[in-house]
Amino acid sequence: MSQPQPVTAAILVIGDEILSGRTKDKNIGYIAEYLTNSGIDLREVRVVPDVAEEIVGAVNALRARYTYLFTTGGIGPTHDDITADCVAAAFGVGIDVDPRARAMLLERIAEADLNEARLRMARIPFGAELIENPISKAPGFMIGNVIVMAGVPSIMQAMLDRVAPRLRTGARVIAETIEAGALPEGAYAADLATVAGAHPDVSIGSYPSMTPAGFRNQIVVRGRDAAAVAAARRDIEAAVARLHAAKG
Repeated sequence: MSQPQPVTAAILVIGDEILSGRTKDKNIGYIAEYLTNSGIDLREVRVVPDVAEEIVGAVNALRARYTYLFTTGGIGPTHDDITADCVAAAFGVGIDVDPRARAMLLERIAEADLNEARLRMARIPFGAELIENPISKAPGFMIGNVIVMAGVPSIMQAMLDRVAPRLRTGARVIAETIEAGALPEGAYAADLATVAGAHPDVSIGSYPSMTPAGFRNQIVVRGRDAAAVAAARRDIEAAVARLHAAKG
């Protein structure tokens, strides 16, 4: 039987402040782990400035390539918050203040204080579904396979929780870690290549690090077939044991 097609995703991070280094992104890793745990494969991440052509081009390229596109940033009240307009342009639809989004803002902002700048946060592309924001009330939205979320990490995380039940998911990836200890990568690289060739249904990665106790290597096997992951792990463990024994 053929394996089901994986559910895939990309992340588009929008904002000059990320590219300048003024703001350190805290969303990519969180979304990546969240998607992995949901059975969605994150395949690509892009960062673009607050430039309309760049955003529209990236949205159209990524939404065509993957099951879902998640965007962060650019849906606030200032002049450079242009994500909603760019997504509307990418889909070829209009955009205006959405009565549903306006009502959400009024849960936190008094009618008298709902000025033009704040109303920008209620401008939603036509046909989009709203994504609730329990923290500051200004919603995100989903149109087609594009999920548009805030850049503030706590708000983004809340939005992700709200939209997750609407998404199609796949089988979760199984990950197994083999401790290689102080063995250098060069000592077992050939063995890993051999194991990878024998087990094409899994992915194998080697991850060196420095710890207080000294140099350490870990080898990680990932796949959706438990038997295939287990078989690859056994082969790697045997190779690691042999190399340690050869070192004496």
